[in-house]
Amino acid sequence: MKNDQLTRRSFLKYAFSAGSICSLALMEGALLFPAVKNDEFIREAKYYEKQGEKRVTCKLCPQECRVADLERGTCGVRENRGGTYYTLVYGNPCSAHIDPIEKKPMFHYYPTTEALSIATAGCNFVCKFCQNWEISQKRPEQVHSMKFFPKRVIDVAKQRNCKTVAHTYSEPVVFFEYMLDCAIEGKKRGVPNVMISNGYIQEKPMRELCKYLGAVKIDLKAFTEKFYKEICDGTLKPVLDTLLVLKDEKIWFEIVVLIIPTLNDSKKEISDMTRWIVKELGPDVPVHFSRYYPTFMLKNIPPTPPATLHQARKIAMDNGVKFAYIGNMVSDAENTYCPSCGKVLIERLRYHVITRGMKGNRCKYCNEIIPGVF
Repeated sequence: MKNDQLTRRSFLKYAFSAGSICSLALMEGALLFPAVKNDEFIREAKYYEKQGEKRVTCKLCPQECRVADLERGTCGVRENRGGTYYTLVYGNPCSAHIDPIEKKPMFHYYPTTEALSIATAGCNFVCKFCQNWEISQKRPEQVHSMKFFPKRVIDVAKQRNCKTVAHTYSEPVVFFEYMLDCAIEGKKRGVPNVMISNGYIQEKPMRELCKYLGAVKIDLKAFTEKFYKEICDGTLKPVLDTLLVLKDEKIWFEIVVLIIPTLNDSKKEISDMTRWIVKELGPDVPVHFSRYYPTFMLKNIPPTPPATLHQARKIAMDNGVKFAYIGNMVSDAENTYCPSCGKVLIERLRYHVITRGMKGNRCKYCNEIIPGVF
């Protein structure tokens, strides 16, 4: 415990040296660290079972943590207090920014619009390549945060002309209750919420979310159990099951695959993955292949060569994926092309986006319907 406390103290000194300070709090002129009682951000958690001896079993994600009294689950933000399980981060995000929706990345969901993006501390994975580890791998008391309850979230989104609210940066599954209430409030008031997730969630909570969310983006980390176990401390099958649930619920979703040299970049793995996507999810699901850069605990592997990303995209398209993209680098593979006539429909240069080839949800050249929400 002493080492853990030292880590927390040292982290608090440097937590936001990389520019993670909540820009929205500064924009709003609000106190960045409001003087409020911790109880204000505590709610009884959904999806858990009470056991004997004041123990609980979490049923939110596939980790299914068995948590003793006064202990927390793997995510670090859900705590057992006397046999009742609580979320500690309701309305208490540590990051809030306004981003282009393309940054999520989502390319077929209200392109050119902005999303109010929020996150709390915590994650149910420990990905060795996490770019947001400063918040995802920390507990609530280890990060600077702000008071930002669901009604206020939607108020600010509307005031700032944000089309959507995005739950992103860390892992929104672990702040499920907060995300759900934001999505419910947003649906009432015409501000769709989107979930940017690793997909590590059980079926019942995912189906409940689908009633209120506008769209979902899933990070498919790899297509082998070995990668998920050794690099993410998770498993692959529940993520694939989540993708099948999304298809069944008929909610718009996109997939992102971060290609890491030597770990998940083989031709066979990309082929197996994209064949599964086309067979089980359909050819219209956009698949984004993103470039990896060294970070966190995985700094010994160099950035993904551009040729590897182009190879992955070609394999995907050869296997029937209609909309395969390359991300985290400048490329004409960021553009959306009509799968029928081949014309450029949406041009992208990073976050500069022009939808010159679209007419509603159709290609203006050949009238082909383009799947998505436009």
